[in-house]
Amino acid sequence: MKRVITYGTYDLLHYGHIELLRRAREMGDYLVVALSTDEFNRVKNKKSYYNYEQRKMMLESIRYVDLVIPEGGWGQKEIDVDRYEIDTFVMGHDWEGEFDFLKEKCEVIYLNRTEGISTTKIKKELYGDAEK
Repeated sequence: MKRVITYGTYDLLHYGHIELLRRAREMGDYLVVALSTDEFNRVKNKKSYYNYEQRKMMLESIRYVDLVIPEGGWGQKEIDVDRYEIDTFVMGHDWEGEFDFLKEKCEVIYLNRTEGISTTKIKKELYGDAEK
């Protein structure tokens, strides 16, 4: 069985998220999504509209997702790749090169983001400021 992992906050779930998850799942038989906890989001200076448990429930209801785990910090990725026997690590292209150190353990792929949609864009359109 080929296992894939991806990471994110997945707040204000939108079709770009679904497309990324679909494409990631196509790369293997089992998709693990590491979801940023509320505490980790504070470290990253991010504020989610939905709390961790709500975001987790939404992700678990998506057919492409097999397992949702908490992401509690930057240094967790190597541990997760080993713990979940990951074959392929997938992130959006805006992280290009940031996780190449994982290539010793698994395949690393950066996917192009879906054009025209992002949580930041939604927040700007709704609130006029992405940080609210």
